[in-house]
Amino acid sequence: MRLHRNVLIFILLLLCLMSVMGWAEHQGLSRNLIGPIFLFSTVMIYALIGIFSRTTNADEYYVAGRRIPAFYNGMATAADWMSAASFISLAGALYLQGFSGSAGQAGGLAYVMGWTGGFCLVGLLIAPHLRAMNLYTLPDFFSQRFGGRWPRLLAAWSAILCSFTYVVAQIYGIGLIASRLTGVQFEIGILLGLGGVLLCSFLGGMRAITWTQVAQYIILLMAFLIPVSWLAYKQLGTPWAPLAYGAQLSKIAELEQKLIADPSEIAVRQTYLKRAEAFKARLENVEQALSRERNDLEQKVRDLKLQNAEFSLVAQARRELLALPKDAATAKEVWQKAMQDNYERSKPLSGMPLHGKAFQGNSDGTPQEQELFNHSRINFVALIFCLMVGTAGLPHLLTRFYTVPNESEARLSVAWSLLFIAILYLSAPALAVLVKFEVMNNLVGSPFAELPHWLAQWSRVDSALVEVIDVNLDGVLQFSELRLGADVIMLASPEMAGLPYVISGLVAAGGFAAALSTADGLLLTISNAFVHDMRLGRKNGVETEEGRVILSKFALLAVAMCAALVAAWKPGEILALVSASFSLAASAFFPGMVMGIFWKGASRRGAVFGMITGLGVTLLYMVLNAPTVRSALGWQPTGGLFFGIQPISAGILGVPVGFMTIWLGSLLWPDPPEAAFSTPLPADNPYPGL
Repeated sequence: MRLHRNVLIFILLLLCLMSVMGWAEHQGLSRNLIGPIFLFSTVMIYALIGIFSRTTNADEYYVAGRRIPAFYNGMATAADWMSAASFISLAGALYLQGFSGSAGQAGGLAYVMGWTGGFCLVGLLIAPHLRAMNLYTLPDFFSQRFGGRWPRLLAAWSAILCSFTYVVAQIYGIGLIASRLTGVQFEIGILLGLGGVLLCSFLGGMRAITWTQVAQYIILLMAFLIPVSWLAYKQLGTPWAPLAYGAQLSKIAELEQKLIADPSEIAVRQTYLKRAEAFKARLENVEQALSRERNDLEQKVRDLKLQNAEFSLVAQARRELLALPKDAATAKEVWQKAMQDNYERSKPLSGMPLHGKAFQGNSDGTPQEQELFNHSRINFVALIFCLMVGTAGLPHLLTRFYTVPNESEARLSVAWSLLFIAILYLSAPALAVLVKFEVMNNLVGSPFAELPHWLAQWSRVDSALVEVIDVNLDGVLQFSELRLGADVIMLASPEMAGLPYVISGLVAAGGFAAALSTADGLLLTISNAFVHDMRLGRKNGVETEEGRVILSKFALLAVAMCAALVAAWKPGEILALVSASFSLAASAFFPGMVMGIFWKGASRRGAVFGMITGLGVTLLYMVLNAPTVRSALGWQPTGGLFFGIQPISAGILGVPVGFMTIWLGSLLWPDPPEAAFSTPLPADNPYPGL
C-alpha cells in the first residue's frame, strides 16, 4: 500500500506540473522556457529518487535487495526496454519503411514482432532459471554453470561490447532531446542528459534505477499516448488509435499513387537524377573534377569581388569553396554518398516503399524483382529472429529478473512487462500511419512561406532530422522535397497535430525518460562487468563489500564519459545501433545460456569456443559489410551479403554457429564428472538439472 500511495502521489504531481505549465503557456510563457523547465523538473524528480535510494550494500546496489514486487518490476522492465529506439525511432522506422521495409532494411513491424516475441522467450526459457540461482549479473551464470575463469571473462567482455553499443545510442538520443528542449548545442545536450543518468544510477545502483524507471515509465506512457490519441481524434473522431488507424491505410495508398504520378513530383525526381548523374561523372576522374571545382569556385569569388557584389554572395561563395573536400580520397567518399543519396531520392516517394505492401519486389516479376522479393522476406525473418534471441540474451534486461523475490514472481514480472510494453507497441504503427497521412494530405502542397515553424526548428538541431529544399523552385512543397529522419517522427508529433507546446515538452521528457531508463541499466551492467565479473581492483586490495560497490560507482562514471564521447560523433541512427547490439547479445549469450540450462553435457571448453565463434562470426560479418570498411577496401557496397542478409541481422549467422560449436566442443572436450555443476545451488532450487 505504501508503494501504491507513493506512485499515486507521483502521478498527481506530474498532472499538476502539466496543468501549471499549460496555464503558464496560455498566459504567455515563452516556449524557450517550457522545455528547460520540463527537463529540469523531471531530472530533479529522478535525482530525488536516486538520493533517497542511495546505498553501499551489495544486495541493494546490484539487485535492489531481491524484493521488488512483480507489478513494479514489470513496469521498470518496460521502461528499461522502451529505450530511445522504441520510443523515438520505432514509429519513425514504420513511417519510412512501411510494414515490410525497404530493400536494404526490414520494416518496423519486424521490430514490434521481434521485441515482443523475445519476452516470451525470456519468460519461458531464461528468467525463472536465472532467478533460481540467486546471481548478481549474467556473467555470474557462466561462472557458476561452467566454472573456471574464461567463461566468466568472455561473458563479461561480451556484456561490455553489446551494452556499450546500446548505451551510445541512448546517450545520442539524450543529447538530441536535451538540445531540442533547451536550445543548446548537441554536445552540451549530451552532458546535460548525462548528469541526469548519473544522478539516477550513481548513488543507489539497481535500487535507485528500479524506482526511477517506474517513474519514467509513467511519463513516457503519457507522452506517447497523448499525441497519437489526439491525432486519431483529429483525423478519425476517436482517440482509440490502435483500433481505428486502419481506416487511413487505404487513404495513404491513394495518396501514394497520386504522388507517384504527380507532374511536379516527377520534375523534382528528375532534378535529383540529374544531380546523381553529375556526381557520377565527377567520380570518373576524382582528382581532375576536384581541381576543376576548386578553380571554378575561386574564379567565382574573384569575379564577385570585381563586380562589387553584396557581401552575402561573396560569403556564400567562400563557404562553398571551404566546403569542398580537402583531397581526392575524401572527395570520392563524399561524392559517392551524395550520388547514392540523389539516386535514392530520384525514385518514386523518395525511395520509400508503399506503406501497406507486404514485401518489396514481386514474386512473379522480373529476375531482379524476384531477387528483391526474396531478400526482403529473408531480412524480415532474420531481423525478427535476432531481436527475439537478442532480447533473451541482453545482460541489462535479464538482471532485472534478479530483483524479484522468487521464480514465480519472475514469470509474473515478465507477464506484466509484456502488458506494459504492448500498450505502447500497439500504438507505434498507428502513430506512423497517422503522421504519414498528416504529411501527405496536409503538409505536402503548402507554400514554403506558410510551412510550420517546427520544420525549421528541428532542422537547426540536426539537418539529418529534417531537410526541406525547394528543388524545382516553384515555391510549393513537394513530397520528394521533404526528408524526415526516423528520430523526429515521434518527437515532432505534437507539433504536427497542433497540440499546445506543453505537450511537446512532455513528449521530449518522455523520450528523455526512455533514454535515461535504459542508459541507467546499461551503465550499471558495464560497470558491474568490470568490477564484479572481471574482479577489477582485487589485486589492489579492494576486498570489502562496501569498497567494491564504491569502485563500481566510479567505473560507472568512467564508462558514462566514454559513451558520451562516442555519442558526440553521431555514429549512426539510434535504431541501427540498437539492432546491432541485439545481434551481438544473441550470438554471445543465447547459445551458452540455453545449452547450459537444458543440457547437462555442455562443457566449459564447449561454452568458451561457442561464445568465441558465435560472436566472432557476427562481428566479422558486421565489420566486413560496413560501408566505410568496404569503401576503404575498394569493395562493392553490397557485394558481400550472404543471401542478402543485412549486417544488423548478423546474429542469424552467429547463433547457429554458437550452438553447433558448443555441441561439438562439449562432445570433444567433456568436463570431468566431478567438475560439472560443482557450485552449490539453493536448497529450494526447482531446476535440479542445474
